[in-house]
Amino acid sequence: MPDNTTYIAAAVAISAAVTWALRCLPFAALAPLRASSTLRYLSVHMPVGVMVILAVYTLRDVSRTSALPVGLAVAATLALHLWRRNAVLSVLGGTGIHVALASTVFSHS
Repeated sequence: MPDNTTYIAAAVAISAAVTWALRCLPFAALAPLRASSTLRYLSVHMPVGVMVILAVYTLRDVSRTSALPVGLAVAATLALHLWRRNAVLSVLGGTGIHVALASTVFSHS
């Protein structure tokens, strides 16, 4: 690798230009889509779809022995969400309740 300062300055300038361009690209590509009715539809319905997929994926491997703590945690998550309408609170509360129940009340040891 040459010790030329011009070479190093050019490498830094090219790296900076590529980094800047890659950071601007999503904004430039999404600007025309902001008025799209499809994007508006997806922004409304996609979060619900993702949560349904995550819930089904999580509940598909529930065995009989773990059904009660999982069911109680799902009920608590639903209750928290209906009460506060806060996804972070719902997920953290349901996870905490499931961990507490599974490791204390329903532990098998």
